[in-house]
Amino acid sequence: MRIAIVAESFLPLMNGVTHSILRALEHLENRGDDVLVIAPSTLDGEAPDHVRGAEILRLPAVPLAGYTNVRVAMGGVYRVKRILADYAPDVVHLASPFVLGWRAAQAAHQLGIPSVAIYQTEVPSYAARYGVPFLENWAWNRVENIHLLATRTLVPSTFALNQLRGRGIPRVQMWRRGVDTARFSPEKRDDGWRASVAPGGQRIIGYVGRLAVEKQVEDLAALAGIPNTRLVVVGDGPQRAALQDALPDALFTGFLGGEELARAAASFDLFVHPGEFETFCQTIQEAMASGVPVVATGRGGPLDLVENSRTGWLYEPGDLSGLRGHVLDLMGDDAKRRAFAAAAHASVQDRTWPALCEQLVGHYHSVISGEPVVAVGPRPPGSLAGPARLGRGWEQ
Repeated sequence: MRIAIVAESFLPLMNGVTHSILRALEHLENRGDDVLVIAPSTLDGEAPDHVRGAEILRLPAVPLAGYTNVRVAMGGVYRVKRILADYAPDVVHLASPFVLGWRAAQAAHQLGIPSVAIYQTEVPSYAARYGVPFLENWAWNRVENIHLLATRTLVPSTFALNQLRGRGIPRVQMWRRGVDTARFSPEKRDDGWRASVAPGGQRIIGYVGRLAVEKQVEDLAALAGIPNTRLVVVGDGPQRAALQDALPDALFTGFLGGEELARAAASFDLFVHPGEFETFCQTIQEAMASGVPVVATGRGGPLDLVENSRTGWLYEPGDLSGLRGHVLDLMGDDAKRRAFAAAAHASVQDRTWPALCEQLVGHYHSVISGEPVVAVGPRPPGSLAGPARLGRGWEQ
């Protein structure tokens, strides 16, 4: 196939969107497909112009205010339409579309090229967190318009499926995320690394992710003073300085990637994630693959990933006493924590990237051939104890 991937963000910026694209590119290269990636420009002179056999075409972009390493592509629909017309792809893959992806959705629709839109970032809900709640309705209108134009929308979780269908978006199907179970493994646990970050022999509570407003990392202040523990924050972002002030007893490692990240993840005793706006949350899945139980907020993607009282705990959004209580429960019971860890590790062993990427290719073929999507209405929200909240969600 000839595939055009329109990326709202891409290398050198590493995030969940970039990671998913890279794994897809690896799979498509192995298949022998012809791929063009259209992405915002970067000021990094060493940014590659080819990745895994795919050509990278950069469009002029400007930095996002307050988040300078995120760049927003400029220009109109016509430029993207001309690129797509010249390349003549069989399908257009819209990766977390919002700005550049909105132009690409219009261009593909006008050219009659089928498109697969990946809903991966809950941008509208970020508005209130960034102090501009009046933009939330506008942002939802943008999201709805993109996915109404797309031939098919793929979502990573039951929560996201219900969310979009509840807003009247048709042609929505599930496409989860894979995890590299060779890279993220309990075997990567490193006592030397543990001693370097917790020299007093404390149990390590870890967080991995961007240090940005929407991740709500400041909520981890609720864990202050838990005996014999050390909070380790892995990641970087615009909130780092403020978070170091808010979490004075935590160790901030900065960004870690590759084997450094795998070693850190496996060396945690517990993984925590307080963000409420995760459509999936890949770092939770990587922690579980590393044999680490999880405490996370009971909204969004974590509802499918964490099974209460088996692989970890979910707490109600905003209930920071619940967050602290669940952490105390697992930090104070070694046997329970080991049992949760073993169950977490076992629960992700069949979620390989090759299998998930082959599902993605199946969606490409389906929209190219014009196969319809069978519509199923949104599932009513359940309680934290309900099946949809425990990772045994439904799919069509």
